[in-house]
Amino acid sequence: MKKHILTLALLFSVSLIFAQDSSEDFSAENLTNTFNFSNSEDAIDANGFDYTTIDAGTNTKYSEFGSGFFMNKFIMVSSKKLGGLARTDKNTNEGFKNLFCLDVKKDGSLKMPLLFSRIINTKGNEDQISFSPDEKTMYFTRASLDNSLVYKLYKVTLEEDSHGNWIDQQLLDVNQEDYSIENPHVSKTGDQLYFSSNMPGGMGGYDLYVSDIKTDGTLGTPKNLGNKINTAYDDKYPTLSLDGEHLYFSSKGHRNIGGFDVFKSKVTREGYRAPRNLGNTINTKNDEVAYFMVSENKGYLSSNKASGKGSYDVYRFSFNKISQSIQGNVLDLETKIPLPNTLVILLNEEGEELERQVTGENATYTFNVAPFEKYTIKTNKDGFEDATIAFSSDKGNDTIYEKDLKLEATVAVIEEVEDKLMITVENIYFDYAKWSIKQESFIALNKILTVLDENTDMKIEINAHTDNRGNESYNLNLSEKRAASTMKYLIEKGIDTSRLISKGYGETKPLTDCKTDCTKAEHQSNRRIEFIILN
Repeated sequence: MKKHILTLALLFSVSLIFAQDSSEDFSAENLTNTFNFSNSEDAIDANGFDYTTIDAGTNTKYSEFGSGFFMNKFIMVSSKKLGGLARTDKNTNEGFKNLFCLDVKKDGSLKMPLLFSRIINTKGNEDQISFSPDEKTMYFTRASLDNSLVYKLYKVTLEEDSHGNWIDQQLLDVNQEDYSIENPHVSKTGDQLYFSSNMPGGMGGYDLYVSDIKTDGTLGTPKNLGNKINTAYDDKYPTLSLDGEHLYFSSKGHRNIGGFDVFKSKVTREGYRAPRNLGNTINTKNDEVAYFMVSENKGYLSSNKASGKGSYDVYRFSFNKISQSIQGNVLDLETKIPLPNTLVILLNEEGEELERQVTGENATYTFNVAPFEKYTIKTNKDGFEDATIAFSSDKGNDTIYEKDLKLEATVAVIEEVEDKLMITVENIYFDYAKWSIKQESFIALNKILTVLDENTDMKIEINAHTDNRGNESYNLNLSEKRAASTMKYLIEKGIDTSRLISKGYGETKPLTDCKTDCTKAEHQSNRRIEFIILN
């Protein structure tokens, strides 16, 4: 522990600040905020999200912004004036911004800020920074004293075996004269850098861009994220979820409560899905920016909402996942008979498989879903047409959607198999070690009835077969009873006895002669009813 503390002390060139603000009350009673706005027709409600925000515990009357983590330290940008002779930025009427690092308490609140690095901090504005996954390369933005609103993007490298000595400072080629690059964010894989810029060729205001990171840490040509993400207004502060599957950003465009709102967009192989406002439990009529996750349901953001201490304050947030599911029965379209052993697959909007289930004896399925998403449900069952059903989770609260899946049965096929003319249908199912026909198999037997009704002179032999498990004489007896049960069903439905013969073969004629080394699928294929056409 002592070694760890010493290393951190040496890693950063630090100085204590904010002493005059340390007496401010950061008690939990004064920190919790929830928001409910606008009853207008166009109002944005919780929108499927349930956030709680709390003052992070380090805010002052000046602006503070979160900017990620380095060496498990929280990195913060602040316009706090340092020293009695500190200059004022005429564009903000606050001090020029510097970078600070803070220890994090167990509850996520922040301790006293320390200057991050005298090598990086200058008399001008330093703003958002981001690090490569190995934390050996840092990308940061800086504006000069003369032009405090135009930021340039830099890269530096952490010197090997040093204690916070950043070297090889480099102004990157993506910068353009008189245009600003802000809010850098390195992807979790370390191969891309996201940022915002008002460079020419965008949609308007600030747009979001991404550049490939080359092996030497420099950047490839910036690519605009396109009009699903960018608007004619300012779009800034890009960050990725911890799994890299979602892009978070702040925008003054899209469907908005007011100012900068935080949005979420799914990252797909084809690009970015239309973003969704995170709702009024986190967004306000003011600005919410610099949103980033630190765990599955916790993170930080900055806001200048009226209840804060200064211009912009840092907040920690947590959210409860909205619980939604879709469930229902799988049924035959015509008879409404439940259909066990049906494969049901849930796919997302991009057609990617999320989950699959095989229905049990009760023929039901259930999937967890997220609010305001588009899904596809696919089904597959022997003897039925494959089905594709579209579904949208259109509610924002805890919900169970009810949707029965009704499958259309295929027709029986007459075909020649090994010199025998047969009526082919899906397998006929029986209870284990019994000869009573399961309800789902009435559908297959009804297909046989249709063929026999359409061919009034046709005679068939009903052959029943078992797998090779169990006693040979027992299996023979069982198969004879199953063949007889099948014949009885057809007779009860109006087929003349003279047109039917039933016979059991037990385990003597397997489709797959696997002996004592049969798989579950091979056993199942050997348990079967065959309908042989005799004339």
